[in-house]
Amino acid sequence: MFLKNFHINDFDYELPPELIAQTPCEKRENSKMLVMNRKMRANKTIEHKHFFDIVDFLGENDVLVLNNTKVIPARIFAEKSDTGAQIEIFLLKKLDDKTYECLIKPSKRVSAGMMLSCRSGFNPTINDVGLKPDLLNVIAEICDKLDGKWVVKFNCEGEFSKILPQIGNVPLPPYIERKMTNEDVERYQTVYAQKEGSVAAPTAGLHFTDEILAKLKAKGVQIAYVTLNVGLGTFRPVKCDNILEHKMDSESFEITRENAEIIEKARTEKKNIVAVGTTTVRTLETTMAKHGKIVPIQDESTLFIYPGYEFKIVNKLLTNFHLPKSTLIMLVSAFAGKDFVFEAYHAAIKNKYRFYSYGDCTFIF
Repeated sequence: MFLKNFHINDFDYELPPELIAQTPCEKRENSKMLVMNRKMRANKTIEHKHFFDIVDFLGENDVLVLNNTKVIPARIFAEKSDTGAQIEIFLLKKLDDKTYECLIKPSKRVSAGMMLSCRSGFNPTINDVGLKPDLLNVIAEICDKLDGKWVVKFNCEGEFSKILPQIGNVPLPPYIERKMTNEDVERYQTVYAQKEGSVAAPTAGLHFTDEILAKLKAKGVQIAYVTLNVGLGTFRPVKCDNILEHKMDSESFEITRENAEIIEKARTEKKNIVAVGTTTVRTLETTMAKHGKIVPIQDESTLFIYPGYEFKIVNKLLTNFHLPKSTLIMLVSAFAGKDFVFEAYHAAIKNKYRFYSYGDCTFIF
């Protein structure tokens, strides 16, 4: 049963700005990993490791579940043809081949029916990756506004999905205060990314390398995949004082038959289900809530997990450090206990861990 009347400030903490990771670790697997043992009720423990030590914590009784979504170049820069005013379009969700639900900044400069010209190289960040600043023949038509989001149709010759890499940019989060580089094209993507659709990386997976995955398989760890396309539901801020009033935006997810069979068999055999990232947690827990088991499924998740939630399948969790007052830190608090999570975060700050998307991680068991 869920607990009630949590205030948003219950999930706040102070983070020195210099601990917000602005660049990825030189090697993915060398990130720090704070290990939290939540099972010792009287004496919960915290250890300081590195991500490559994950191999020592998993074995043949564990099934590792990864989100294989692939980040699209979701940030597009455009201009108004009459004034040249600069407009940023951020893709959120694909509605059809050329139509997307989007955020627009500054929103007050646009209105329904307006046409915007999309550029490659319009924003100075793109110049760093060698794209030519030529005006492309892609027109963004502002169709409608709904709940603070805009419906935008991209008029162009050919398939928009094939043109998008020419005009889109890596959607780095706003707390990374630097220009995009060539490195981001590779590093803001997991090594196992397959299915395009996310507008933010499932960041817990950024630490894995092919070598680490091979070592885990050699130890008998089974690996399964789900797909949740990361959207506004994951990173939309909570703006209400009582967190129960927050409504999650829907995010699409899929579990294929092959992967559903692996995960469900492991569950019935009482093996440990190790979720990599909060998106994987929400995919698995949503499926269990609706069907009582893991089945092949294509669906939408609006599941909001906060302290008091009873987990139905996830036994262990690998995740990054999350923003204060976010739904993500609430989910982690539900999994490990709020007091223990904030104790761990304070220890991470004291030991100068790197936070957020390009930062270090926690492993909770």
